[in-house]
Amino acid sequence: MAYHSEVVGSLLRPTYLLDARQQLESGNLTPAAFKAIEDRAVNEAIALQEAVGLDVITDGEMRRYNFYGHFVEAVDGFDKFGGRVVPFHDEQGDKLIHKGPVVVERLKWRRNMCAEEWVYLRARTSHSAKVTLPNIMMTAAYYEANKSNSAYATRDAYLADVVDIMRREVEELIRLGCTYIQIDAPNYTSFLDTKMRERFRRNGEDPDQLLARSIEIDNAIIDGHSGVTFALHICRGNNQSMFYTSGDYRPISDVFRRTHYHRFLLEYDDERSGGFEVLQHVPDDRSVVLGLITTKKPQLEAADELRQRIAEASRYIPLERLALSPQCGFASTMEGNNISFEDQRRKLELVVNVAREIWPS
Repeated sequence: MAYHSEVVGSLLRPTYLLDARQQLESGNLTPAAFKAIEDRAVNEAIALQEAVGLDVITDGEMRRYNFYGHFVEAVDGFDKFGGRVVPFHDEQGDKLIHKGPVVVERLKWRRNMCAEEWVYLRARTSHSAKVTLPNIMMTAAYYEANKSNSAYATRDAYLADVVDIMRREVEELIRLGCTYIQIDAPNYTSFLDTKMRERFRRNGEDPDQLLARSIEIDNAIIDGHSGVTFALHICRGNNQSMFYTSGDYRPISDVFRRTHYHRFLLEYDDERSGGFEVLQHVPDDRSVVLGLITTKKPQLEAADELRQRIAEASRYIPLERLALSPQCGFASTMEGNNISFEDQRRKLELVVNVAREIWPS
């Protein structure tokens, strides 16, 4: 089946869920009571996506504290907020500091990351649905020699364990009937920005070699699974309406040529994203989901402009191999972007309405 409308992953968390998570962490709410509240939030996320008519839905990532949180919480060995500081900013120069995790002990598998998410979602919808996982090389940033070398002598040794955990997760999702798995990889856009590329070089690393290594590892994760759609989502950072990097996709066009993904979900909501020319490098048997609708700002895009931009993209890749989505999740972190629930609904409805007009079948 051809999917022409979908959401990237996360939806805004309701206030009652955020409050419940705080109560859980402070010991004022039992895990069982919290699960019932999580279930309610997932039910509402499913109902919203079904109501607007998306071709593919998620559980809204309601069970995560951020888009990669299910990985950190499913595996022992991380200091959850003890890692590198990642700066986010907006066009006005306002900044936000995000503290990532760091590996401090040998990783020990505790539970599946997505089994609960997928089985619950599968049982409550007849819609096509997907699950999202973090990219392996994104987790490479969780290795810091001065904090991690007592657990792993090298980053590669740490990554070898991450690969094993991710392969195990993919295999379990497939066993449970999941046929659409999306890998979220904002790390790829680190290779777009000239300042970041220079920073890699100052640290003694070749950004092009790192790109090739990431592609190699991605293929190792997704290869060998017939009947499953694997998608790669690449954005430039998304944290409370702020971003991490900017740049055209051309420096990483090898991702399209050399990875084995079936779909590429790409951020194209503003001038930071560059043009569509790079889409000519996407192989003939792959599809592209154009993230033309921003999740960072409440203003609703004009349908005519979206139609025009899709037509422009179709100069480089046939229209039947294109689809439409927001450019990223609405709440990559649990705080969510600076938009309202009504803004979110209107943007999802816009995705569906434009997609149905362009791809009526």
